[in-house]
Amino acid sequence: MTAPRTGPRPLPLLIATQILTALSSIGALPLWRSGSLSLSPKLWDAAARLVRDVEKTNPEDFVAAVHAEAIRRLDSFADGVARYQKAPANARPPEPPTIWHRRSARLLDYGAVVEGAANAPAVLCVPSLINRGHILDLIEGRSLMRTIARRGLRPLLLDWGTPDEAERTFTLSDYIDGHLGDALDHVRAETGRSPALLGYCMGGNLALGLAARRPGEVGPLALLATPWDFHAGHGPARAALNAMRPSLEIMIAAQGMLPVDVLQALFNGLNPNLAGSKFRDLATVSATSRKFANFVALEDWLNDGVPLAGPVARECLFDWYGKNTPGRGAWAINGTVVDPTKLDQPALVVVPTDDYIVPPDSALPLVDALPNATLRTVKAGHIGMIAGGQSATLLHRPLADWIAGQLI
Repeated sequence: MTAPRTGPRPLPLLIATQILTALSSIGALPLWRSGSLSLSPKLWDAAARLVRDVEKTNPEDFVAAVHAEAIRRLDSFADGVARYQKAPANARPPEPPTIWHRRSARLLDYGAVVEGAANAPAVLCVPSLINRGHILDLIEGRSLMRTIARRGLRPLLLDWGTPDEAERTFTLSDYIDGHLGDALDHVRAETGRSPALLGYCMGGNLALGLAARRPGEVGPLALLATPWDFHAGHGPARAALNAMRPSLEIMIAAQGMLPVDVLQALFNGLNPNLAGSKFRDLATVSATSRKFANFVALEDWLNDGVPLAGPVARECLFDWYGKNTPGRGAWAINGTVVDPTKLDQPALVVVPTDDYIVPPDSALPLVDALPNATLRTVKAGHIGMIAGGQSATLLHRPLADWIAGQLI
């Protein structure tokens, strides 16, 4: 029998957020009734409409309704979490063979899972260092890797693994010039040509770093939800990060890495209401439905993140987000500035319009910076674009066809 899950992570923070939301709603009632509740200007019109509606009701009934709704939401959230924790694990698609490895990193050959793809043009696929790369092959029928293979290409997924003791000292330069560069060497030696390079989220930044370090050795670029201007769309989060820096520095120094739960807490801060709404929704979904199974698969992936090597965490949090080094042209890999304006291969920049993790304004500057860039916007979120119900139509097939058009 499978042990119940301990997630979603970090569970204490998520529970506290739900309780504080309920209590703050109840606590705001006296201020609301006295007209002294301070609201964001963005809420003024909605608040005015609500005032008119409330004036038509009995005040005591309104207070009772707020209390009842707060309790209902807490109960529903708890029910959704419990159902997730007890849900059976989903069987993931079978893993393809490993054709190269270095320390924790492996290169998975998806050309082996589709007949005829083993000798097709290669696509080196680079996921983020934070979440595991199998988001690109999470659910049968929603697998970007398998779709690319079925469209006449050979996708090779770089699985970073969990940093070992030595990798906990790695910088971004170590990952790009080391593991990623070695994987590129292996692909070029085996195939006799430069592969296309696909990067998702932070993996897109790593892909750009590799292209800058290895000019002429990398083919077309596909950059999916890749941030570049790190000061666009994250003002409040950036201010919070600056305030947290002393504590984060102490934690990184003590542990040599940034733990998964801290990373999850930082992401939760970008949209603190998301966990509550999605688990309340899960409480109403049939446990035998495909929707329930897909939720569990995606949530298991989210809760199976890996810690970030200490030096990498410092670079990402304090240089990328803190100083906006990529957007200012100040990010360098072993002395080489990563300058998109000097990368002249064809590039596809995919921007999900509903992305709160990488806001569109953060990714769009790459379209102007890359000399031969094509923009594709997708009506989806950061993860829904990759593994959502419409991902094959919105992204997988058009992306594979664009890459094939550049290589074949």
